[in-house]
Amino acid sequence: MTAATLAPAHARGDESRIGLAANLRHVGALTRRNLMRIKADPESMFDAVLMPIVFTVLFVYVFGGAMFAGDQDAYKQYMIPGLIGQTGMTLALAVGTGLNSDFQTGVMDRFRTLPIGRASVLLSKIVAESLRALLSTAILLTFGFLLGFELKTGVPELLATVGLSMVFGMSIVWISMLLGMALRSAQAVQGVSMLVLLPMQFGSSIFAPTDTMPGWLQAFTKVNPLSALADASRALLNGHGAVAHPVMVVVIWSAVSTAIFAPLAVARFRKRT
Repeated sequence: MTAATLAPAHARGDESRIGLAANLRHVGALTRRNLMRIKADPESMFDAVLMPIVFTVLFVYVFGGAMFAGDQDAYKQYMIPGLIGQTGMTLALAVGTGLNSDFQTGVMDRFRTLPIGRASVLLSKIVAESLRALLSTAILLTFGFLLGFELKTGVPELLATVGLSMVFGMSIVWISMLLGMALRSAQAVQGVSMLVLLPMQFGSSIFAPTDTMPGWLQAFTKVNPLSALADASRALLNGHGAVAHPVMVVVIWSAVSTAIFAPLAVARFRKRT
């Protein structure tokens, strides 16, 4: 990738002069770079492709028989909508590890020499991650339908569910990228990400109803945005339950999270580059 690919001559050398059209062009070029890296290293897609299948099989056939009086069909209708939100979050947290590796391997030194908007590097990762999340969600839904999951509403509600999951997942990307730039190694980023991910996953209503949990854990699930996302997804896909409140919680949480962590991530990136 050359500087000419990323910016016209009049925009070189001064980031403050880069306009919206040039920034969009930079985002597109860097997004293509990220996708080409995936094409060159298809193993990096294993988590997006295999994780939805593994989680669905594991929880439906290992725990499904013990849930809802052994009614696995009912458990599929409960668990698979919740998995949609978890998939986006799990993939989003992996972005920080890749960003940290880019700094360690000198890729960011190359970007530093190019006359591009600094935010375009981060935005291109969000676009590429959005495409990965969409692929993973499509695989999850396809596999879920093959196992007997039923869409009891319609296509608009399905699209709304996927869109809500994407909004939430992309807000997590900013947190992940900030961790990727704040911690010293990719292993540290991965470890901290797991410490964040596991309590949010299992301390929520994704895999099991929360009414049998101890009081202190129920208090955590009530403020866990993954619980609101799972509840909203079930209401949208199954056609029953409150929709407005959990959707509002997810949207507000995502907006506040983005408003806080996006500027911090961009500022940290500018400082390091």
